[in-house]
Amino acid sequence: MAFNANTKIGILMKNEAAAEILLRHIPEILFKTAPHIASLMKSVTLEKFEQFHRAELQRPDWLNIVLAELSQLPAEAQALQEEPEIIPSPDYEPASVAAGSATVTAPSQAEQWGIYEIELQGPSHGNPFTDVVLGAEFRTGDRAVRMAGFYDGEGVYRIRFMPDVQGAWTFRTYSSARSLYGIEGSFLSVAPSAGNHGPVCVKNTYHFAHEDGTPYIPVSTTCYAWTHQGNEMEEQTLETLKTSPFNKMRMCVFPKSYLFNSNEPEFYPFEGSLQEGWDYTRFNPAFFRHLENRISDLGKLGIEADLILFHPYDRWGFSEMSRAADDRYLRYIVARLSAYRNVWWSLANEYDLMWSKEEDDWERFAAIVTENDPVGHLISNHNCFAFYDFSKPWVTHCSIQRIDVYKTSEFTKEWRDKWKKPIVIDECAYEGDIDQGWGNITGEEMTRRFWEGAVRGGYVGHGETYLNPEEVLWWSKGGKLTGTSPERIAFLRRITEESPGGVLEPLTSEWDVPCAGIPDEYYLYYFGFTQPGFRHINRTPGIRYQVEVIDTWNMTVEKLEGLYEGSFRIELPGRPYMALRMTRA
Repeated sequence: MAFNANTKIGILMKNEAAAEILLRHIPEILFKTAPHIASLMKSVTLEKFEQFHRAELQRPDWLNIVLAELSQLPAEAQALQEEPEIIPSPDYEPASVAAGSATVTAPSQAEQWGIYEIELQGPSHGNPFTDVVLGAEFRTGDRAVRMAGFYDGEGVYRIRFMPDVQGAWTFRTYSSARSLYGIEGSFLSVAPSAGNHGPVCVKNTYHFAHEDGTPYIPVSTTCYAWTHQGNEMEEQTLETLKTSPFNKMRMCVFPKSYLFNSNEPEFYPFEGSLQEGWDYTRFNPAFFRHLENRISDLGKLGIEADLILFHPYDRWGFSEMSRAADDRYLRYIVARLSAYRNVWWSLANEYDLMWSKEEDDWERFAAIVTENDPVGHLISNHNCFAFYDFSKPWVTHCSIQRIDVYKTSEFTKEWRDKWKKPIVIDECAYEGDIDQGWGNITGEEMTRRFWEGAVRGGYVGHGETYLNPEEVLWWSKGGKLTGTSPERIAFLRRITEESPGGVLEPLTSEWDVPCAGIPDEYYLYYFGFTQPGFRHINRTPGIRYQVEVIDTWNMTVEKLEGLYEGSFRIELPGRPYMALRMTRA
């Protein structure tokens, strides 16, 4: 590849010779930047970098000078060296090892939508993470499902499977290791236990439900790095969640290096160290056991783990792994976690800041995840500046970060109509008081954005970024919630659950107020930051309604006397954040 104006800064920085040229032409002031700006810088092209930093660079011919020097590098110095894919050898174990001779532990039954786990004691020589292929084919009746296994360290291999129907199942293992090949067994899938409604799936195009049909209204919060904070803080986060309205948690797999989040994690995903380098061919099972235990903890609270597989805010190198390492990591984590019913897959947080990934990479990642996940968990890709193409067939829902400083939820109906999929605004900004525009809206504004999205048929997510001396901000580390929006969000959740079918469908609205409901049956108007003292309503004559005035901030519902029909006037208190609910009598 020849370096040019469209080459990303990250690619140049990854190349030793190109980085030396680039760094000579960048003023020192640009190196004293915050981590979040450094991530953004790597994702832009050389030309965009020059446009963004023209004042600091102070040379109108800066781009041409840098390009001229880069062009002098020999072609081989401009090429990216890719790690070759490791192909397991069929000779990992000699012919003297009997097929299927590994010790096996497997239960005789598992509940529907639970985890059935086969444990095998097998070989540990060489590098079992890359030298051994393992999986099993599970059968019930005429149906067969293949599920990959994984190496869990110290000679232990596991295959995890979620039986989605009740009844008798059989399995037979396959492997490149002779001792793990051809092992057979059977088990019974029994009725699910209380609270087990199965994984969440899309229902009626724009909404969600569990596999057993139980409605699911995603009420999400963000705690990116909560599983990297140590046991005491993590347990505090779980205690906070017990009394919160949230039933979905956005969280990263990899540790995060960012504003208010500079601590080292207790575990790392690979063997090695930052100082000596990581061995991307050897996973650290302790890291993944810790992660899956926390996912299980969330599941016990009825909370979905919206698992972010990649993100750009990284000082360890996990965001810049080779293609082969990325693919190996995805296969490993899907093998470990896809049997957990409360998992969603988010390919990335702010995928468009991942300088080392192109669209083909994201499509390849999606294929790896979906092809290795027989459960078919929900999956999407989250943006910074540009939405991913949510029309892709593998995308189950639209995971959206606001693209306008002030308006986001207001576009919900437009996005529904465009993509014909559920709209989940995972980041509408955060309630807090930090010096970043994405993290200092009020509780009133957070609550308003939730309501605006809900009456337009979407689902808005929460986050909290109040500064404190310990720099323990909920949005990153978890801990305790101190904001004013969560209890109001709980109130909205209750209002939504009380609606027909437990969902809100947008209706054709008047120009100044959005409305959800069912024509001639149910109407929910939301007035947002406007403060009308009354409202004229025109409805079909002959249909009578019970009318309630809802104060969404003070969380009160006032049932008006009598019934209303045809054209009528409703008195309102003349303050913001009011709603009006009309139910056919």
